[in-house]
Amino acid sequence: MGAVVSCIQGIFQAIGACLMGIVNAIGAIIMFIVDGIIAIFDIVIGCLTCQGCRGRGMRRRRHGTTSRV
Repeated sequence: MGAVVSCIQGIFQAIGACLMGIVNAIGAIIMFIVDGIIAIFDIVIGCLTCQGCRGRGMRRRRHGTTSRV
């Protein structure tokens, strides 16, 4: 009798693990979609607020040079 209960318990644990894997995969997909939408809005807002569409590499800080006379 104990073997039957153990077998049924193992089946339910496997089903639970499978369902949790599906839920985690759906959550990861939703996070990737939301992150992509946020990145698009970041680019659009950056262009509209005159930060330019030059890309992140062009925003480097320039070091001032002093000239001696």
